[in-house]
Amino acid sequence: MRKDHTQPEGTVHTLWIDSACLKGNLLGDPARRRVDVYVPAGHDGRGLPLLVDLVGYTAGGPAHTNWRNYGENVPERLDRLIGTGAMPPVVVAFPDCFTRLGGNQYIDSAATGPWETFLIEEMLPFVERRFSCGGDGRRGVFGKSSGGYGTLVHALRHGGSVWAAAASHSGDVGFEFLYHLGEFAGALRHLADHGMSIEAFIRKFEAGPKAKDADWHTMMILAQAATFDPAPGEFYGIRLPVDLHTCEPIEERWANWLRWDPLRMVDAEEHRDALRRLKCLYIDCGDIDQYNMVYGSRILHRKLEAAGIPHTYEEFHDNHSSVDYRMDTSLPLLAKALS
Repeated sequence: MRKDHTQPEGTVHTLWIDSACLKGNLLGDPARRRVDVYVPAGHDGRGLPLLVDLVGYTAGGPAHTNWRNYGENVPERLDRLIGTGAMPPVVVAFPDCFTRLGGNQYIDSAATGPWETFLIEEMLPFVERRFSCGGDGRRGVFGKSSGGYGTLVHALRHGGSVWAAAASHSGDVGFEFLYHLGEFAGALRHLADHGMSIEAFIRKFEAGPKAKDADWHTMMILAQAATFDPAPGEFYGIRLPVDLHTCEPIEERWANWLRWDPLRMVDAEEHRDALRRLKCLYIDCGDIDQYNMVYGSRILHRKLEAAGIPHTYEEFHDNHSSVDYRMDTSLPLLAKALS
């Protein structure tokens, strides 16, 4: 729902990419992918910076262009911010990266698929050719939750080379707080109702007719397992990094997860250098985040300060849910940095 009907409306174009890198993925997910692209009113995209929206778990990019009750979708938010002069005009891409396991962390995985490759080598050139936008030094990435995580990892790995600006809202940081101390035990308790079988749980989940909150939380953990520690020989490439009976960590598997934790990645000088090459790095998190992400976010902020890496870090009094309003802060920062 639009807050201000006097602002000119941009156009959302729906495009389709027949991905080469996603063909034959282990999950059997479609290689043909939708990308919605927002172009602001009065523009055809030519010469504008490009932002890419990485959505959170359970969503795909086009979910952010759908109508919303009692709230703006992202194109409506952009119309308001651009129309009022709060931010300069930009093109924004909303790629569909949804998977059979309910979501994506936007990195390459032998189980869930090469999503980092898809975004950088296929989606970006496809959108930039179509609208003559973006290009070196004029690309930004932003997202919330899993999308915030993807934003951080892309910034750490490709800052200055692919991406020039990044904004993470409540991104997955501090895996010990988030997964080890929070979510693994809950997943095991839920799997107990399915004979401790990952396959039995997923088969029932896919058969429906209705998923409970506990089902989604368990599926989320299984999706992360397939992402951070893929085991192609297992069902859907999933194995957990803990003993299914005692919940004790299996050190070599847990180490595979930790190497993808932004708190660990930022210790590498090559990743710090990538962050230093960004024109803008923005990170925020709710101070009562129910997934404990605020603690990892605070440590990340401290490490960035100690390394002298320019960034903006903010906390706000809210939890992990329904925090799209934070884009009113981040999107203008990204657009101004890229313009």
